[in-house]
Amino acid sequence: MTKWKKLSHTIYQCKYHIVWCPKYRYRILEGALAEFVEQTLKMLCQWRNIEILEMNVKDDHIHLIISVSPRLSVSEVMGMLKGKTAIKIFKSFPILKKKPYWGNHFWSRGYCVSTIGLDETKIRKYVQYQEDRERQEEDEQKEFGLFQRPLKATRYAGGGLLQIDPIFFQF
Repeated sequence: MTKWKKLSHTIYQCKYHIVWCPKYRYRILEGALAEFVEQTLKMLCQWRNIEILEMNVKDDHIHLIISVSPRLSVSEVMGMLKGKTAIKIFKSFPILKKKPYWGNHFWSRGYCVSTIGLDETKIRKYVQYQEDRERQEEDEQKEFGLFQRPLKATRYAGGGLLQIDPIFFQF
């Protein structure tokens, strides 16, 4: 398992730590229900090509660390996970639907999400180093005459190309 993943034009590392809980934070995720929720989450993540790095189902909340493609937003992922698991829970455990406090909603409305990745100081140092390195490369290229002035062209009023300034073509 590599740290960075690839799409056709993207290299990414999008990892999130997400925590959410059942409605009213009831301590209901235990035993068969906890196992069912865990298996359902694994199945849904596999279906959407979401990699589960860590998962911990506690009796009153769930911790999930996932790696997600940048094509998916966190809110899309959470809407899918919470919505699909709630439907499956109520179908598999119909006794929960009879309780007056659920109201056809198993999960609380919100969730907590945090990104996981390179720490801020490393990123700042990398950006600063990158800027210094680019300046150094530009200076070296100027020194060796590798930079050319950009091509200057004059346009007609109608938008067509009139002429190209020959001063810029020095051989």
